Amino acid sequence: MKAWSEMRLGKLVKIKHGFAFKGEHFNDRGDYILLTPGNLYPKGGLKLKGEKETYYTGDFPRAYILAKGDLVIVMTDLTQDASILGGAMLIDRSDLYLHNQRLGLVSHTDEIDRRFLYQYFNWQFFRDQVKASSNGATVKHTSPGRIYQCRICRPPLPTQRKIAAILSAYDELIENNKRRIALLEKLAEQIYREWFVRLRFPGHQGVELVKGVPSGWGVRPLGSFASEIKQGIRKKDLADDERYLGLEHIPRRSIAIREWATADTVDSNKLLFQARDILVGKIRPYLHKVALAHFAGACSSDTIVLRPKQKIYEGYLLFTVFSDTFIELATVASKGTKMPRADWGFLKKLELAVPDEKLLERYQAQFDALF
Repeated sequence: MKAWSEMRLGKLVKIKHGFAFKGEHFNDRGDYILLTPGNLYPKGGLKLKGEKETYYTGDFPRAYILAKGDLVIVMTDLTQDASILGGAMLIDRSDLYLHNQRLGLVSHTDEIDRRFLYQYFNWQFFRDQVKASSNGATVKHTSPGRIYQCRICRPPLPTQRKIAAILSAYDELIENNKRRIALLEKLAEQIYREWFVRLRFPGHQGVELVKGVPSGWGVRPLGSFASEIKQGIRKKDLADDERYLGLEHIPRRSIAIREWATADTVDSNKLLFQARDILVGKIRPYLHKVALAHFAGACSSDTIVLRPKQKIYEGYLLFTVFSDTFIELATVASKGTKMPRADWGFLKKLELAVPDEKLLERYQAQFDALF
């Protein structure tokens, strides 16, 4: 059996920088999407966000049109939430995406399998090597030369293909689970909107509206059924393996937490939260970071930890603070200019039309099943 061999990447790959496309030709529609680091999700094998895409309508060299199967690597990190420097993506469609100068197009020798190389680029060990050799204070940059110096332990080609096949199967399983999570989350939100925003709740036909509020409902402040939990904990009192949620781990526009760190990575005092507490990102509330914890742990002190005063309010409270209207109000009322922070003291006074307990119980039963 052939041995694995350790070598520098420069013996196996070549990286070509993309084209410097001109800003005056950027558009919100067109034939080609300009692929940049900002279009990509930061974790694992990079994925397209599919939102706020930039099209290019000017002239450019045709050599910078990407083809299906092309492997691109991030050379400049422009993300706010987490580093994607050194992360890679396999292009899934020909003649749609343009190769921006902040991405490198990877070619390689026959000694390495492309899907194995893709998995290697998205391995944290490799990305840590790239980050360590990068330059730039706020925006991190790397170069082909720096990437060529990274080390790789290369198995024989048949083993590479087996490893890539196994990891690709896990990737597909993870993607299927993410799609299922998104569908269940959307369903719970749609029921909330149908019942409590559009007021088409079960039995609504026989309920009279009084000043726009269904009979039997009450107009109450948010703080009457939701409490902010401020249970602080010192860094030295946190167990190293305690789960930790930084603001970077709370997803945008999704209630489902998919990643976290451990307390051995933190260097300051934090807040504690319980399973099924609602976590709201306090800094820059327009980032729309609201999630429901499915485990207990510690979180950033720049998180508003909310807990319903009764179980029946959980789903209703979650999607109330997740709503665009609430986020807009939190943004308008935030304090600070450079780093605006949501103000719970203001938000808890917001007056809401609150359903009767029987209807809340029916919604919570559906929400529990979906959660």
